[in-house]
Amino acid sequence: MRFLMQDQIDNFWRDGVLVVEDAVCAEDLADLRSVFGIWVEESRAHESDFGVTLDGRPRFDLQPGHSACSPGLRRVQSPEEVSDVYARVMRTAKTVDFCVDLIGPNIRFHHGKVNSKLPGTATQVKWHQDFPFQPMTNNDMVTCLLFIDDVTLDNGPLEVLPGTHKGPIHSHWHDGVFTGAVSNDIIEPKMHEIKKCTGKAGSVCLMHVNLLHGSAPNLSDQPRTLYITTYYAEDAIELSQNHLPSTLTHELVRGEASGRVRCTSYDMKLPAVPKATSFFAQQEGSDLN
Repeated sequence: MRFLMQDQIDNFWRDGVLVVEDAVCAEDLADLRSVFGIWVEESRAHESDFGVTLDGRPRFDLQPGHSACSPGLRRVQSPEEVSDVYARVMRTAKTVDFCVDLIGPNIRFHHGKVNSKLPGTATQVKWHQDFPFQPMTNNDMVTCLLFIDDVTLDNGPLEVLPGTHKGPIHSHWHDGVFTGAVSNDIIEPKMHEIKKCTGKAGSVCLMHVNLLHGSAPNLSDQPRTLYITTYYAEDAIELSQNHLPSTLTHELVRGEASGRVRCTSYDMKLPAVPKATSFFAQQEGSDLN
């Protein structure tokens, strides 16, 4: 049984991105929003990043300027480890079935995170590709951005350059430092091609891991929170340390294990493992110690 129409599949492989509505039921969406709200309230009691993940880094990432009065919880690492709701959605959402239609039938979970831009926050994501953070033996990988809130043109939507997943894997290293971003010289000539990905809460944006993308700050009075999961074809094997390791990494969420490995040809420099809470610090240049 297919969950995507053939034209949707064709559009994904043409553009490297596809927005699909109703990836989760209303109950799951409400539960996701409720749990994140609890985390935001918890963050008010902290002045710096807090919690702990499998590799010892903080789980909850607070943006600069965070305070009890104006909380700035911008990322939750591996939320599936600490929330039954997020673990359930990671395994059962239609998102996974969409990935089967694109790269299936055997699918593993790579990592998950919540990225949030609360109203008026300055957090932006510089232009990058996901694959250089997580090289595998093949790039049949999909980053899935589930909209927990309505995503509008005003609250910092994902911005993409359609078709760039077919192009080169760009360097994210500059002057010997892994910055987690590509050079502005790559993006500036393509500014007129940028597409902004919007949609109602419960939609999912499916994105190929080689697609160039970023996002602007949320300057509206509405939140923009995403639950981001990455899935990959079961016959791919990691080639570098997972930047967001969890107890659920590599869980088989659809199909069966083949016992095989498939390799495709590419060349790139391996990424640097983040020392701080998240890649935001790498992009800000504050993850260098």
